[in-house]
Amino acid sequence: MRLQHGPAGERVDTLVVEEPLEIRIGGVTRQMTMRTPGHDIELVHGLLFSQGLIQGRRDVVEAYRCSGGSGSTISQGNAIDLVMAPGVDVDGRRSVVTSTSCGICGADSIQDVLDMIRGDLRDENSTFDMQMLASLPERLRAHQPVFARTGAIHAAGLFDADGTALCVREDVGRHNAVDKVIGNLLIDDRLPAGGTVLVVSGRASFDLVQKAAAAGIPVIVAVSAPSSLAVDLADRVGITLIGFARGATSNAYTHPQRIRIAG
Repeated sequence: MRLQHGPAGERVDTLVVEEPLEIRIGGVTRQMTMRTPGHDIELVHGLLFSQGLIQGRRDVVEAYRCSGGSGSTISQGNAIDLVMAPGVDVDGRRSVVTSTSCGICGADSIQDVLDMIRGDLRDENSTFDMQMLASLPERLRAHQPVFARTGAIHAAGLFDADGTALCVREDVGRHNAVDKVIGNLLIDDRLPAGGTVLVVSGRASFDLVQKAAAAGIPVIVAVSAPSSLAVDLADRVGITLIGFARGATSNAYTHPQRIRIAG
């Protein structure tokens, strides 16, 4: 029912889908996450990579969709099972907790994240035109068909130095959209992703910076604000973090040396 001044009217509305995804390894349920269905294999690869549980695509021999989940709340097909390569022991690897909902329990957890990141992005010397960076949120929007229909979904996109979209994914969760992008890169064996820009439709949080750093992405452009811990981590790992990218203006919080400014 559309509420407005004057008589209310009924209409059909389109909603973004949110469903649980069960992640299994060797038939055993390991994690549950809420997501928008689509590119689930990429999501699982990106999530496990971001958590430090896999190091590359060769750690996973096979990933397939199960015929159904193990609980009544999981609709058919909302389960992915992974077959790990010989010698890959996910039980012996510590999952790094980085999401705001789970919390960061102090310096030890932050150090775990830093230890998981391979390489130092401060040595990544690619540069990017300021006007091109400012145009990326609009270019991202052009690849968001679900947002155009619902207005209620996040997106993440990877762009090259010319502003060409390399991979764009949508999801009800900001972190899921980023994991789908990283999973796509991992499956295609394109990590680390030097010389690229990660664009996110919302704010830049600690976990998004951590995921970008693990993937070797040197620049993040966020439509909204970053958190203080996101700025701290970006500064430490060498990521150029740009927030409030709206039209011709934006804020560069860390490592602005990668930005080419005319004049």
